[in-house]
Amino acid sequence: MKDRYKHLYTNTERKKYNNTSRKRVKLTKKQRVLARLSFGTLLIFVGIVLLGGAYRFVQDIIRGNDSDTEDTEEIIEVPALVGVAERFPDLPITEDFLSINEFSRPGIVLSSNPEYVVIHYTANPGSTAKQNRDYFEGLKDSHFTYASAQFVIGLEGEIEQCVPCNEIAYCSNSMNDNCISIEMCHPDEGGNFNDATYNNCVFLVAHLMNYYHMDMDHLIRHYDVTGKNCPKYFVEHPDRWDVFKDYVKEYRRKFKQEDE
Repeated sequence: MKDRYKHLYTNTERKKYNNTSRKRVKLTKKQRVLARLSFGTLLIFVGIVLLGGAYRFVQDIIRGNDSDTEDTEEIIEVPALVGVAERFPDLPITEDFLSINEFSRPGIVLSSNPEYVVIHYTANPGSTAKQNRDYFEGLKDSHFTYASAQFVIGLEGEIEQCVPCNEIAYCSNSMNDNCISIEMCHPDEGGNFNDATYNNCVFLVAHLMNYYHMDMDHLIRHYDVTGKNCPKYFVEHPDRWDVFKDYVKEYRRKFKQEDE
């Protein structure tokens, strides 16, 4: 072979070798079926993973659009509050704690920071916050019943703090150990609240829930604990209860910076 043709021969041999090395392996029918099944299973698995990720992504977006800083399940420990007049100076709060006694202020410290705010009505038309506070105080002598609340909000918006926020009050039954109870005064038997009582209750609740980093679903009625018709107006008009909670949510945003 002439030298000038040798390169052609070498390339031809390399091409033949390469073709040989790439020969397809012939699979049996059973092997082909198993291969298709394996590939299909892999595709299904990948699809499930991708769909799951997409679902979580969409849910995160939805939660992100609807959530506020207060709607978190994270538990944040803060120093326990006793009196709140100094903490919330914009509200007309009088700290007039009951005497330690078995019937209205047992002096038992809560097992943790309050986790709920429970709303009540006094069921004592026309009475003031001070009159209701004094009724609780008198139980130490009358032994008539067990009753009290951390706060009573009067007809002029005045707020009497009867029990420290880190102690049990006898107002919310099974939840006494992990809640703050607020009694609202009302002018008549219908149980509706005037503007002064209503507004200062909204403001007080907003401040307390911000301070303790409570979720909005931790604002409840006495009715939600026991089924009792209390607070009467909010039980009989659940749409007005929803409006009340919306106001609390709005003012939580407004008060957020000053409560931090």
